[in-house]
Amino acid sequence: MRALSRNSSPRRLLVAAVALGLTAAAAFAGTLGANAALPATPSGWTQVFADDFTGSAGSGVNTANWQYTTGTSYPGGPANFGTGEVETMTSSTTNVRLDGSGNLLITPVRDGAGNWTSGRVETVRSDFQPPSNGVLRVEARIQLPNVTGNSALGYWPAFWMLGAPYRGNYWNWPSVGEIDIMENVNGINNEWATLHCGTTPGGPCNETSGIGGQRACSPTTCQADFHTYRVEWDRSTSPQQIRWYLDGVQFHTVSATQVDATTWTNATNHGFYIILNVAMGGGFPAAFGGGPTSATVSGIPMKVDYVAVYSKAGGGSTSSPTPTATNGGGSRDAYSTIQAESYTSQSGTQLEACTDSGGGQNLSYVGNGDWALYQNVNFGSTPATQFYGRVASGAAGGVSGLVQVRLDSLSNAPIGSFALANTGGWQSWTTVPANISAVTGTHNVYLTFSSGQPADFVNVNWISFGH
Repeated sequence: MRALSRNSSPRRLLVAAVALGLTAAAAFAGTLGANAALPATPSGWTQVFADDFTGSAGSGVNTANWQYTTGTSYPGGPANFGTGEVETMTSSTTNVRLDGSGNLLITPVRDGAGNWTSGRVETVRSDFQPPSNGVLRVEARIQLPNVTGNSALGYWPAFWMLGAPYRGNYWNWPSVGEIDIMENVNGINNEWATLHCGTTPGGPCNETSGIGGQRACSPTTCQADFHTYRVEWDRSTSPQQIRWYLDGVQFHTVSATQVDATTWTNATNHGFYIILNVAMGGGFPAAFGGGPTSATVSGIPMKVDYVAVYSKAGGGSTSSPTPTATNGGGSRDAYSTIQAESYTSQSGTQLEACTDSGGGQNLSYVGNGDWALYQNVNFGSTPATQFYGRVASGAAGGVSGLVQVRLDSLSNAPIGSFALANTGGWQSWTTVPANISAVTGTHNVYLTFSSGQPADFVNVNWISFGH
């Protein structure tokens, strides 16, 4: 089952609560309806599975495509699906039904005794994977439960995939791989996208957090309208990649070279099945304000317009928009400003609005063991010898840490670093220089963070290099 978010500091919970309040008004705006039909198959792709959820109002899912998962765990598997969630999953049309207008509704419901039920459906097929040297594309158009603030505490909707070897074993997670295409908690206007793999806790994939990225829905919130959530698993590239898209915009990439070959093979050398569900409670919602509570509103569904799976054979490029430096493609100039939020992938960090000059977002909640990757940074032929970080800290007294630069692998030694303690507040920005070993050519740059304390110690707005 989906992994728990790492434990949150009081600052994390405070900012999450503010985010809930800020999105409350927008999330109750009018919604768009379902598409009348499944979109046309994109050019260059072949459809291998689809469900448009057409059917009479009040009917269940098509059991030729989907199977229900019921109860509070898989048979013989960890309790509460391994995440601490509190609902009982059912096959009742109270929890899982078609609305007669082309939507699947998955609805959590609280009874008079305070007990929650909800729904979880999985594809019967568990063979979804790219063809040899090809690409797999899995997408869905979804409106998240339209509830925010205290009314949303505990809501945990998700669209995700599990490695086929998990079926019948239920104790081999995360080594068999999990691809979270979209997760959301507590009505926050945000999509979390994650690859889980390796061992837990810790391991090469930083479990139980996994290798994650995130993006807010815009211009409407994830709760107010339908948005399209997509993942592309690409075996045609070297190294192989898994890429995440929100409404067609790529925002997160995980490459095979970010972990060792055995971990990648164990996580990806097999088929996957697709899951749609709305959990209630558990570790991830708890990290962002808790719940469910007596204030949580019952009966707000996740609406799924369609799920579609496509494949592309044999080494051609995907039909996706050409990547830019902010999503892991192209080349970045080491000597211009590299915005911290333009990472290719990251682990342990989050994004928040930045009040520094230029605005935008900054990396936040950054502490020991976190990292962010910036691919294809071009240092040219004249060696870079300086590193600059635009940083801020509101860390408590005695809490400090190192901001480090590593090249090409997380396991390589830092080429330079600087120490940081409290700067006067989480938005009190300063530019800190540091010497680095001479660097030329093009490299993947890892920004890593090390501290002797578990508390967060730094925010990062941007980085740059100099001669």
